[in-house]
Amino acid sequence: MSTKLPSRTGKAPGAWPLLGHAWQLHSRPLEFLSSLPAYGDLVRIGMGPWPAYVVCEPEAAHRMLTDSRTFDKGGPFFDKARVLFGSSLPMAGWQEHRWQRRQMQPAFQSDRIEKYAVVMGEEVDRMTTRWRPGLRLDVTDALTTLTLRIVTRSVLGAEAQDEAVAEVQQSLHTVIDGIYQRVMLPLGPLYRLPTAANRRYRRACDRLHHAIDGIIAARRAAPGGDDLVSMLLTATNDDTGAPMSDVDIRDQLMVMIGAGFETTANSLAFALWLLSQHPDVEARVHDEVDATLAGRTATTADLDGLIHTRRVINEVLRLYPAGWFFTRVTTTDTTLAGRQLPKGTALLYSAYLLQRRPELFPDPERFDPDRWDTRPAESLPRGTHVPFGGGNRKCIGDQFALIEMTLALATVCARWRLVPDPGSTMTVRVRGTLGPGPLTMTCQPRGKSAEG
Repeated sequence: MSTKLPSRTGKAPGAWPLLGHAWQLHSRPLEFLSSLPAYGDLVRIGMGPWPAYVVCEPEAAHRMLTDSRTFDKGGPFFDKARVLFGSSLPMAGWQEHRWQRRQMQPAFQSDRIEKYAVVMGEEVDRMTTRWRPGLRLDVTDALTTLTLRIVTRSVLGAEAQDEAVAEVQQSLHTVIDGIYQRVMLPLGPLYRLPTAANRRYRRACDRLHHAIDGIIAARRAAPGGDDLVSMLLTATNDDTGAPMSDVDIRDQLMVMIGAGFETTANSLAFALWLLSQHPDVEARVHDEVDATLAGRTATTADLDGLIHTRRVINEVLRLYPAGWFFTRVTTTDTTLAGRQLPKGTALLYSAYLLQRRPELFPDPERFDPDRWDTRPAESLPRGTHVPFGGGNRKCIGDQFALIEMTLALATVCARWRLVPDPGSTMTVRVRGTLGPGPLTMTCQPRGKSAEG
């Protein structure tokens, strides 16, 4: 039986004057983060001129994630994101978060997700029935449209007009990239200059505000629904009894859309690419969906029969967690990984880093869904597998996303094979979320699609 070594703290090399390690985080973030465990369990870096600590050890990460009073939402990522998303659920401090979560949790209970799954099936049908044998398409783009339509129709209870969805999709890409740029390259006043990129970012923010304001106005004009918008319109602060303002509601809906579409689309795109590169795994998925679905649309009743498909999703989330880094800030003097940290210390953790620790995941770069058969997620050390965060700040939509990914992947694989061009490669795109970038693949029919 191994004995855990004493916690170690260290300092990352290669800091630049004024920029600290901002350039490394901007230019090669995954490689830089992956190098840090060699320097300790808690490693000091510079984000611009400000110090921060990267939490590299799972048990320390678990403590940080589950003690939200001491390690609250804050730091460079959240400070920049709050400019757009306000004090919405993922951005709120621990005290405000409690009442917000209670108000919103009913929208993500199992009975609601059952209803949402009907919309998921309708939208996957809509996408896959438009495909034709030999069609070459950008899979990432197609899946982004799919997931945005699903979250718009299900959670928001709003219409998903093609033109409006396309505009929101483009605006969100611009905004997410803009926030990422501002976090990783903290250039301060330069982002207020009237450059083309800054104007594009501000226009995208304005378009998103306008779109969400329209959804709120429509629901106010027709009250009585049971979607998230209707819940927020009747929500009141537990302490003050005050209702949410339209700006507060808009912030909540903005972050629900932002967190609920691109992340899921990226994970599905990674899954389809990885299956195309691992024919043995793909064949097992095909056998499973053929036996379980026989070409029909997957529903929640099929989840127990989609065991291997679910392992594929789990392994994709391990290798390529969409939310690949987040920050926290200490609210009081405390100790973490053996180091004294004063109040106001910024901390950064990365699911990408934690989930590739070789002592926990042998051959960590290898795509191996069967590792989840021999070692289920619940048996892993705490803080090891955290694609949705942890503690009471864990993503409110984690079950929604897991079910959506499983049903969508199973239905697509029951009907189509998506085949990349010979010699093509996938390049991981690191922005506010981790994604594969554009993936051009060709549709080859399976099952009833092949017959018809």
